[in-house]
Amino acid sequence: MNYRHSFHAGNSADVVKHSLLIALVQALQQKPSALTLIDTHAGCGLYDLGGEEAKRTGEATQGVVRAFADTNPLLDDYRAAVRAVNDGAEPHLYPGSPRILAQLLRPQDILILNEKHAQDAIALRDAMRGTHAAVHERDAYELWLAMLPTRTPRGVVLVDPPYEQTDERARITATLAAAHRKWAHGVTVIWYPLKDRVTHVRWKNQLRNLGIPKFLSVEHWLYDSDQPDIYNGAGLFIVNPPYAFTQALPRMQEPLRAALAPEGHRGKITADWLRE
Repeated sequence: MNYRHSFHAGNSADVVKHSLLIALVQALQQKPSALTLIDTHAGCGLYDLGGEEAKRTGEATQGVVRAFADTNPLLDDYRAAVRAVNDGAEPHLYPGSPRILAQLLRPQDILILNEKHAQDAIALRDAMRGTHAAVHERDAYELWLAMLPTRTPRGVVLVDPPYEQTDERARITATLAAAHRKWAHGVTVIWYPLKDRVTHVRWKNQLRNLGIPKFLSVEHWLYDSDQPDIYNGAGLFIVNPPYAFTQALPRMQEPLRAALAPEGHRGKITADWLRE
């Protein structure tokens, strides 16, 4: 599956991913010690929802536009993060994970971004001008391991690949296993699309067999039954989610589901431990 950020900016997957990412970082920031935030597949950082690529799919209408039309206060932090990069009341620009993480930084925190695609890396540096982010242009999986353990006592690694390569899941699995050996207490967040359930269940079992404790799976299924050969939703694998986040997560699931449910479908958001 090819999932380039620019074609899907602001879609339902972004709403769920960024809402939960904000909540997770805020939960970690309840403690004063410094955080290192690492985004291995950072993309361009900022996206024009009126641009050619975003308009080609039109997916923002089923994502951020729906979230802005919703009034549930549990989505306020997400809407505030999007408003921060827009002048008007309606979203015309969409912040990728780098811009959202930059908004969350405290003076003691560190933000490290990586984007291997040369043109996207140029756009990323432009989008992050004026922030304190370090931008790299390296192989994502090499950088992931090279940055561990983090210089600060705590940290988060966000792994959000386009799934362009047939071995993407295998590389994630191998790198996560190696990363956990180097940094067992760190928080890792892995985004993934949901398309072929058989492939996904097989990968889920492979990750479960790594034996990593405190391994959470959050999945957003858009439709009430699988739609063959199309995008059915997305999820996050989270290693070592903070307690404050897991306590807040059940309250967030229903507002996100309700805001994003396609017409004629209820959809669902589940949260289950692979290992606890």
